[in-house]
Order: sequence, then structure tokens, then C-alpha cells
Amino acid sequence: MESQSLVIRIRVPDGGAVDWSVHSASHLLFRDVLDVIGQVLPDATTTAFEYEDEDGDRITVRSDEEMKAMLSYYYSTVMEQQVNGQLTDPLQIYPRACKPPGKRNIHGLKVNTRAGSSHNSSPAMSDPLASNSLKKSSAELKKILANGQMNEQDIRYQELLGHGNGGSVYKAHHVPSGKILAVKVIPLDITLELQRQIMSELEILYKCDSSYIIGFYGAFFVENRISICTEFMDGGSLEVYRKIPEHVLGRIAMAVVKGLNYLWSLKILHRDVKPSNMLVNTRGQVKLCDFGVSTQLVNSIAKTYVGTNAYMAPERISGEQYGIHSDVWSLGISFMELALGRFPYPQIQKNQGSLMPLQLLQCIVDEDSPVLPVGEFSESFIHFITQCMRKQPKERPAPEELMMKQVSVVILLSLVAFSGPPLYQAVQRWQC
Repeated sequence: MESQSLVIRIRVPDGGAVDWSVHSASHLLFRDVLDVIGQVLPDATTTAFEYEDEDGDRITVRSDEEMKAMLSYYYSTVMEQQVNGQLTDPLQIYPRACKPPGKRNIHGLKVNTRAGSSHNSSPAMSDPLASNSLKKSSAELKKILANGQMNEQDIRYQELLGHGNGGSVYKAHHVPSGKILAVKVIPLDITLELQRQIMSELEILYKCDSSYIIGFYGAFFVENRISICTEFMDGGSLEVYRKIPEHVLGRIAMAVVKGLNYLWSLKILHRDVKPSNMLVNTRGQVKLCDFGVSTQLVNSIAKTYVGTNAYMAPERISGEQYGIHSDVWSLGISFMELALGRFPYPQIQKNQGSLMPLQLLQCIVDEDSPVLPVGEFSESFIHFITQCMRKQPKERPAPEELMMKQVSVVILLSLVAFSGPPLYQAVQRWQC
């Protein structure tokens, strides 16, 4: 049923409406709707939109999943209308704009495009002056808020790789270069000045030159969304592989610690070390992604998305000063999870809702750090994890110790013990 055409009626603040004809909703994405809303309301910053349920209550849509729920509800009402012999109503949505749009001729405006093609289509505006104004403002915004040679028009999105509280990640094709990219799209309700500041801070990514750090191609803002274009890692994140044997983890640990040491040498704290931010590819490489190079971006995401990071160090949860040692804690708990195949705190079933976030945080702060079971892992690996997860930050290994004393022992044993297939195949082979 989702392959049939539909009309989305975009309600605007002054009481007018814009009809958008979509020939198929099967591949319609949340960002496609925001793109069209952005062309209808070029002077407003739109972060989400709403629709009305059967009781007349407004339901907010902020993600692809919530939009799927909206479409499912809409099609159920369409079926009911058809059964009763009634005319089908358009799907009405109400943009949530942070500031009101300026005056413009919107009456009679119609958009006719296919789902997923909003990047190549624009509303057919009845007022040519309004159309020229939209093009001018878009060009100026693109010039000011572009970092690198990437822009929205040159990117073709191929598939959704993942979605979470911090935004969505897409596999995409950059037409001019032919590169396959990973594009992270993060909706942020922030000022233009903050957008400029984030772009300035992202400049340092061009200076990153490490085989253990994800490649950065550029970033740009469109309306209220930042898109960060990086190297595509075809093996995905370590989060999907679950339990990984120690001799494979040793090789991964060497790459991750080298990546962290490189960032620390540039005075950059990662701030979000966890398995989902450790990527692998079919060439056997391991690289870090999503590190906190932009303080403003980190702060803006934290203010926009309320959530709990189960990999945060106790001192970070308690609101104390964050430093390199906090990254070290996150490293330890991440590798403990990869070794066990489950989240290390047995009383916390991560992502299963058995404990509320507050209970999770209290457990990390108040309880003793978990320890790997003796007999299942080598003494050197257990020691490495235990040192990383000391409750007192200053008792955790410093960067040079982490590389020379802790990981080196694990790596030497691992390389001697394992001479099998490349890393990516090894991880695939041993996943549980």
C-alpha cells in the first residue's frame, strides 16, 4: 500500500497550505520532507513537523521511524475512507519552525516530485521573485556554511546505515568524485552564528592524517541540519559483531589506542569512545569516528538530544572535569563488552529498558567496576581492562603507558598467537 501516491499538505503559519504530490512513499525519508519544507519556508528553521491523530492531538515527527508510524497511520485512515466510500484526504503536516517566515506568495503553490528525489526537485513557485530570492539565500547559505568541496546537490543518498539519538547515517555517492561516502545528518536547532562556529572548528579535521582515524571529506549545513561527509567503512561498526576472541581484540586494541593517542596528541578528546564508533573495513583496517573535535557541535548535540551514554566515565556522570582519563575508561568498558559479548554491568541490560537511565548512571558511579572472569582471558588482558576502569581517573593509564605498557603486552601475545585471515574476516568468523 505504501507504493501508492499521496498528497502531503504542508500547513504554514499564516493559514495557507502547500500541496506536495509524492508518487510513492516507500522510500520517503524524514530529511526529504524537511528539504521540501525548507523550500516552502526558506526564512524559518524547521526541526520537525506534526500531524494530527484520530483524536485531533498533534504528534511530532523527528525521525525516519516516527515518519513511518505517521505514514502507517495515514494509510489506515485512507483504507477506512475508501471502505466508507469517502474521498481521500491529503496527509496534513504542520512544520515546527523556530521563527516565523517572512511574507511571500504561497497560495496555489504546488510541488510535484517523486519520493526520495527532493534533492533534485524544487517547488514550482508561482512568484518568480520569490523563486529568485530562495535561490539567492540558498547560495549565500551554502557559501557561508560549507566546509570542504561537499554540497547537498552533488550527493546521492543510497541507503540508511543507522539511526540514533544523534542523527542518521547514510551511505551516499558523491557524483563529481565518484566516491562512496558515509554522511551523518544531525538536525540541530541552533543559530546561524553557532553553525558558522561549528564549521570553523571542523577545519582541524583536514589536518588529521592517521590511518586509524576516519577520513573527513567536508561538511555543510542545509537549513537546520549539519551533514558530515566521511570515509565509508564497508565492514560497519564493532557493535554489530558482539563477542570477539581475545587474540582478535588485541589487534583491534592496537589500532584503537593508536587512533586515540593521535587525537590526544592534537589536544582532541574523543568524548564518545564506544564500539559503535569503532569501524572496520574489508581491507582489515580499524578506524575511529565521531570524535569531539567541535566543542560547539558536542554541546549542541547534548542540548538537542537527551539521552544516557552507558560508556561514560563515573567522573563525567558526576559532572566533574572531563579529560583523557575519561576516554580511557570508555576504552576499557568498550573492550570488556566486546570480549564478553554483552554489556559489562550484569545488572544493566543495555537498550532493553530493564533499568531507567538514572539507575544506570548510579550503578556506574556507585558500584565497583566490573572485572573480566579469571580463566577465560589472559592475565595481561584482564590487567589492561582493570587498569582502564579504575574508579579514580588519575589511577588509569596515561597515553604513553596505555600504548607502551598495557596494550603492547596484549598485542605481542595476540600477534604470536594469531596468524589467520585478515582482521575483518577474523571478526566475521568469530562473531557469536
